[in-house]
Amino acid sequence: MSQHLLHVYTGDGKGKTTAGMGLALRMLGYKKPVVIAQFMKDGKSGEIKALATFDTATLFEGARMKGFFGRMTPDQQEEARQEHQESLARLTALIHEVKPALTVMDELNVAIVMGLVRIEDAFDTIDAALQYGDAVVTGRYAPDKMLEKAHYVSRIAPEKHPFNEGVQARKGIEF
Repeated sequence: MSQHLLHVYTGDGKGKTTAGMGLALRMLGYKKPVVIAQFMKDGKSGEIKALATFDTATLFEGARMKGFFGRMTPDQQEEARQEHQESLARLTALIHEVKPALTVMDELNVAIVMGLVRIEDAFDTIDAALQYGDAVVTGRYAPDKMLEKAHYVSRIAPEKHPFNEGVQARKGIEF
């Protein structure tokens, strides 16, 4: 087995991104290079702001979502697909430049399932990352092919969540 392994955090519970970013924080603690890319998000979450303060962290500025995919017009959805595909190619090039000990691809599973990126292209990016270090893929709905490729699979399942009691997402906790 390769020394560079693929970690997948999936499921319906809270904590997938937190787990991936926690692994990034651990690697950054050893002053190793880390690349962090987010899909399906706007890039404004607290963990991104905090991780940006580390010298060995490279935050990839990829395609940003401009609203919920399901609420977009067909033309907007196609534009989002093109932007995400181009973003994935740029991420692969960045990985080859930085040669990170860890690459985190947050919400990549959702981007695949929504059709924003092709799984084959995602695997090309993951394989590039695995040349230099471990790779993390987060997000609900991990495709079976992703689970088969992974060395670690953690399913995060909700048992209780304040959202079910009407509590909205809170700054610093959910984002």
